[in-house]
Amino acid sequence: MKETIETCKVGDVEISIETGKIAKQTNAVIVRVGETAVLVSANSGPKPKDLPFLPLTVEYRESAASAGKIPGGYFKREGRPSTEEILTCRVTDRPIRPLFPKGYRCDTQVITNILSHDKENEPDVLSITGASAALMISDVPWAGPIAGVRVAHIGGKWVAFPTYSMIQEADITLVVGANSDAIVMVEGGASAASEAAMIDGLMFGQESAQPLIALQHRLREKVGKPKREYIPPPVDEALQAEVSKFAEAKLVEALKIAGKHERSSAISAIKAETKEKFLASHPDKGEDISSGFAKLEKETVRNMVVNTGKRLDGRGTRDVRPLWINPHPFERPHGSAFFQRGETQAYATCTLGTEYDAQRLDTLRGDVRRHFLLHYNFPPYCTGEVRPLRGTSRRETGHGALAERALKPVLPDLADFPYTIRVVSDIMESNGSSSMASVCGGSLAMMDAGVPIKAPVAGIAMGLMQVGDKIAVLTDILGDEDHLGDMDFKVTGTEEGITALQMDIKVDGLTRKILEDALDQAREARLHILEEMNKIMPTHKDDVSLYAPRIETVQVKVDRIRDIIGPGGKMIRAITEQSGAQINVDDHGRVTIASDNPESIASAKRLIEGLTAEAEIGAVYQGVVTRVVDFGAFVEVLPGTDGLVHISELENKRVEKVTDILSEGDEVIVKVLNIDPTGKIRLSRKAAFGVDPSEVQNMRA
Repeated sequence: MKETIETCKVGDVEISIETGKIAKQTNAVIVRVGETAVLVSANSGPKPKDLPFLPLTVEYRESAASAGKIPGGYFKREGRPSTEEILTCRVTDRPIRPLFPKGYRCDTQVITNILSHDKENEPDVLSITGASAALMISDVPWAGPIAGVRVAHIGGKWVAFPTYSMIQEADITLVVGANSDAIVMVEGGASAASEAAMIDGLMFGQESAQPLIALQHRLREKVGKPKREYIPPPVDEALQAEVSKFAEAKLVEALKIAGKHERSSAISAIKAETKEKFLASHPDKGEDISSGFAKLEKETVRNMVVNTGKRLDGRGTRDVRPLWINPHPFERPHGSAFFQRGETQAYATCTLGTEYDAQRLDTLRGDVRRHFLLHYNFPPYCTGEVRPLRGTSRRETGHGALAERALKPVLPDLADFPYTIRVVSDIMESNGSSSMASVCGGSLAMMDAGVPIKAPVAGIAMGLMQVGDKIAVLTDILGDEDHLGDMDFKVTGTEEGITALQMDIKVDGLTRKILEDALDQAREARLHILEEMNKIMPTHKDDVSLYAPRIETVQVKVDRIRDIIGPGGKMIRAITEQSGAQINVDDHGRVTIASDNPESIASAKRLIEGLTAEAEIGAVYQGVVTRVVDFGAFVEVLPGTDGLVHISELENKRVEKVTDILSEGDEVIVKVLNIDPTGKIRLSRKAAFGVDPSEVQNMRA
């Protein structure tokens, strides 16, 4: 393959894709924006596997060297994928997976490696376009191309491929996967954005993707390999018609059963009966019988929903399942809540910690500290299954990240509420969008913990089914409706607007009007859930839990930080030991004092204020004489701060020798007369005569 480079501009950003020079034994491309470059390869095995699904794996790996770093930790090399790497794997996988031919069963792998990272142009979104381009030039049968574009709303304008600095200023950020005709995937967050603003962003993203689509077509024309012949497995349509005729009436009745497990059991029994009947006469047609039954189930459900407006559990298309909300069911968690919607139930807890509990991450940009964490767990018992408990799955990581993104915009500023916050959502039951139950439960748990969030947040999962020209938008979808539908999207937000959005779209031709109707219907459901949440818990608790640490902050001048820390950390260790409180000082002079004992906090606060206090003109202090000279005495009025009492200010009469009045080590009450621009302090002993003892400060801790 010859070396080929194609470029295009998206707005003001130039993007290039090159191939034929690096990694020539695979189908590989390098995608560049600025000084950020990613290598994406795509390979597919020659022989299909005997599997009921597409064996596609997507991997994304960051290299510390790409940003000129050596990894932290003991081993000094990259280890298991980070949360951000896993999320990028998922966002790359979701738009490319549906475009493989139905029934394709060859092992397929897409791998993205970061080669260079300029710390401004984000490499994650390049992985989507790179995966598409690598598949396009390969021999793999695949119905691309697509492109990934990050768009941000900054200062009232939409920007494509914003830099990292620009993203920090954005009020809406979306990652949009699109082809030449439609949007296929969306992932994003916002600060209470309107539905109209979100749709503007989606349309802008789809439009911005078009130069990248055209670029990939040009690349394929120049260097693309002939696509391998793929012949779908033959289908016995006559047999499938017999299967449909035999099972249809029974299946229609089974689909009317409202309960998830009861309905599943009934459908499984019909499927088993159907297979037994037809395998007797067609012993080698098991795959045709199974696929025929699956096709019948899909068509029956879709026709029922779209044509009658009635769903599997008997609801209408706009109905939200019954809600059950139970805040603070247990005493010891700092905050907790059960949130149940139909057969989906989440138990959310909120734990408050100190600065020392913040998560420290070694990223390509350096050390990062995270003060808000949301973890999502999906144990096997929540669906009545039996399977091994292993580490956190990619799905759990993705669902937790979505819920975290939904709640993050309403968190209080760290300066106002200096806690590390961890929310954990354990799914107790599941039948449709446990991630959205986690958002609702997480919001309630934080309020129960006394976190002063800006507004409650709720989430709802929506679906869409299309039969011919008829479309049904479904509120609060079930698991089966998600599996059998054409689009599923999750929307979270406050009463004011959207905070997070996730979409996976399997159908072409979604117009702006359809998106508007879908998001308006989602808003209606979200407001209904928020209303029910507000009935149970209208606002956050006034105080944090009895079992949570108490935290107070003290602001000191930056040049006084060294006084608190001391040489080699000696002073801060002494304060911690003496008070029993946990002390942390940041680079801006914000000191956090944490303890579950109020007396410990007060003690630490006094010690710190004593170390960092500054003398004030007119204030009276009890100090210690540190040095006597012919013309006066130096008195330490605050730790590390002394001033001069001139011999003329010792008494109301003439003093011949300073030592007649004061000696080193004497305690003396003095008044501050003046502080000059250089910081020199003039003190007076005689001006302090007769001062009320309550006015005397003794802060030499």
